[in-house]
This record gives sequence, C-alpha cells and structure tokens, in this order.
Amino acid sequence: MFIGVSVPDVRSVVRMCNDAPHSEIALLLESAIHEHRLAGLLLLVQQYTAATRRKDARAQKEIAIFYKKHIARVNNWDLVDTSAWQILGEYTRLHGNASLFETYARSRNMWKRRIAVVSTFAYIRNGECDTTLHIAKMLLHDTHDLLHKATGWMLREVGKKEKTLLETFLACHAQEMPRTMLRYAIERFPEGERKLWLEK
Repeated sequence: MFIGVSVPDVRSVVRMCNDAPHSEIALLLESAIHEHRLAGLLLLVQQYTAATRRKDARAQKEIAIFYKKHIARVNNWDLVDTSAWQILGEYTRLHGNASLFETYARSRNMWKRRIAVVSTFAYIRNGECDTTLHIAKMLLHDTHDLLHKATGWMLREVGKKEKTLLETFLACHAQEMPRTMLRYAIERFPEGERKLWLEK
C-alpha cells in the first residue's frame, strides 16, 4: 500500500533518525505501507554507511544479518535497488561469501533473484565484474521482466567498467538473452553497434 509520500520527503525524515534502534526499524519493515518499509531500509543503509566509515566490522555484520532476517520485506523494485547493493552487496564483497547470491538467484521468490543481481553492483563499483557475469548467466532464462531489466542494467554497468568484458559475454549469450535484457545491456553502445547486437 502506498500513501503518496515522495522519496525526497522520506529521505528527509530518515536523515533525522539515524540512530533509530533495530527494534523500531523492524516495525517499519513489517508495515504494510510501502513508504514505511522504504524508510526502514534507508535507515539501514545510513547506518551501514556510517559503520563502514568507522571501520566497525561488528556493526556491519549486525546490519547485514538484520537485513537478511527481514529480506522478505524487501519486496518492491525500488526497495531492492536502494538497499541491496549498499548493504548486502558491500558486506558480502568485504566480509562474506558471494555464494549467497547464487542461492538467491535460484530462489522461487522474484525479489530475492533481483536482490542477487543488484547486490553485485557493489562489486562492479570496485572493478570486480566476474560475480555479476556469473549471476547474470544464471538469470538468462528468467521469465520475469523486472529481472530482465535488472540484469541488463548490471550488465550495462559492467560495460562501463570493461566494455570488452561485456562484449565477450554478449558474444556467448546475446542470442539467448531476453530482448529487454539485451537492450538494457547495450544501452550505452553507439547506435550502429546496438543495431548489430539486436540483429544477432
């Protein structure tokens, strides 16, 4: 359920509540109101970022565990995209095991599958693209449009870092990829190159 509060307004409130305890954040995440869940996740992102600045590995771990415990409440595309890579992606890259994303990519829950691929953005931002390509390969035949878009988006981000790496991946998989995924992946290519890939 949406109540019509804008994202900038939600963010303004969140900035004033950085020290909210996890017990209160849990109440937000359990709410049926979308903006409440968004506020709870943005609070977690703020707290995780602050813990990273402090180099507080214990706090990072606690937040990552809390996030996974409440992952069923990360159940809309914007909730995934504003939190997954900044918490689960960053924590797993620094302290965890990326096999978690393989588990999520195999899940029957579409939001977990989106979390799997979007979380790899944390790796891409640090020049590590192999994890993204591995999860993208697992999702090539996913039937959900929101997964086609998210996977194409992550592939596009890989291309920004290493275009040759993306082209190599596309050479192997472009013909079997959903068209939406391919279009998102090649969005930054020159028009002539885009046409060639779409004709394959």
